[in-house]
This record gives sequence, structure tokens and C-alpha cells, in this order.
Amino acid sequence: MVLIKEFRIVLPMTVEEYHGAQLYSVAEASKNETGGGEGIEVIKNEPYTQEECGQSMYDGTQIKDGQYTHKIFHLASKVPAFIRWLAPKGSLEVHEKAWNAYPFCRTVVTNPDYMRENFEIKIESWHIADDMGELENVHKLPPELLAKREVIRIDIANDPVGNKDYKREEDPKLFHSEKTGRGPLTNDWKKAARPVMCAYKLVTVRFKWFGLQNRVEKFIQTGERRIFTNFHRQVFCWIDKWYGLSMEDIRAIEDKTKHELDKKRQDGEVCGTTATD
Repeated sequence: MVLIKEFRIVLPMTVEEYHGAQLYSVAEASKNETGGGEGIEVIKNEPYTQEECGQSMYDGTQIKDGQYTHKIFHLASKVPAFIRWLAPKGSLEVHEKAWNAYPFCRTVVTNPDYMRENFEIKIESWHIADDMGELENVHKLPPELLAKREVIRIDIANDPVGNKDYKREEDPKLFHSEKTGRGPLTNDWKKAARPVMCAYKLVTVRFKWFGLQNRVEKFIQTGERRIFTNFHRQVFCWIDKWYGLSMEDIRAIEDKTKHELDKKRQDGEVCGTTATD
């Protein structure tokens, strides 16, 4: 069984701003999720060419030149107990490979050492300027996939956040940016949001494990919504940290973060998001 959900996240920033904001926030969030033998290991972070990528989008257009990343996620407390009970030791590692040809990005998550072809999460993102999430088929899905797709809209200010995830300093309804003057966001913030953009994130989940398939697929999709909501609240509330950074600044931060993650994974304590069983 394959699940297809398209998350649409409207944000009060430009597409150009979001490029650096996303990269900065991924680096910062990675540190919050790493420690005590778990978390994120960066294997590669380097430019790639269209020829090296060799992949196409749904309409046949080839993915253009961009930045390639390969990360390993060392899980355990990040997955639900019913998987920890069944999975053999060492199998709770997933590989994330991403081809970021901004404003398009394709990310593929697999478990090559254990589940192999029976597990894959594919996230394809388009970032559209001056958009409120109203484009019907930005990914140009063929009719058979479009019929299976479910659209989920995420409101970073008004959607509920679990008690474990809530942080006052990451609440868009309370945050005000000193550098840009944006925020706090009101209940109807979208009506007057300028600048504005939308991130369209198409998530396709394939999981084959007899007796657990539906339960795990539901967990993964619920987890994606939780991650997208929390992450984009952080992206907005961290504006004063990333606003004005150049791409050269961002790459330097990413390089420094890689070394910090290696140290935290070896010496720190388990931290960050854990599974809600």
C-alpha cells in the first residue's frame, strides 16, 4: 500500500528568504535532535550536477543542478515501541538522500540495511512565491496519483501543538521579529501577510511489513505533520537568527554543525522529539 499526502504550508516570507531560512533551521534543529548515540550523522553535503542526479519530476523534467546531502538518522526513541520490540538491533537507522535544486527539492528516506525495498518515504517540495496554497497540481501528478492524493493544510499560527512540543519562544502568535517587524501572527494573519509564499510538500510512503503496514504508515504520516508544523514554526520564530545570512554563511554553519553533531552523538544525552506510542 502507498499513501500520498500533500502538505501545504503558507509562510510570511519570500521564497528567496526561505531558501536560507530552511537550511539554517535544519542545521539548528539537527543539534536539538542529536545526543546519546542517537540523532543525525552528515555523510555528504556537496554540489551535484543535473547529469549526476539523473532523476526526473512527474512531468519528465529533469531535476537541475543543486546541493546533494546524505545523512544517516540513528533512531531508537524516535520510533514507536511496537517497532522497537520487533526490529533487530542495528536496524533502526534510516538514510536520507536529498537533491536540493531550489525552489524544488526531492528527499528520499530508506532503510537499506534491513527493510531495503520494503520501506521508502519520498518528500518532494515546491516553494512558490506570492501563493496561498491554492495551486491544484503543482507537482504535475498524473491522474492515477492525483486521485490518491490527500491535501493537508498547515497553519503555523493556529494549528494545535502538543504539550511536549510547545515552546513559548517558538510560538508565532507571540513572536515579534526585531529585524523585519513581522509577527506576532493573528488568527487571520494570512489575509494581510506580505511577503507570503507556500511550501508544497508531497509525501509518498511505501511500507511493506505484514501485520504492521497500516499502523506504521499512519504513524509516519502523523509524524510528518508534526515535524512540518514544529519545524516551520521554528523557521518563522528564528527569523532574527537567519535573516541577512549569505549562502556562504549558511554553508559555514552547516560545516560547523556536522562536527558538533558527531561530538553530541558520541558524548551527549538522548534529546529531542520522541515517538508518541
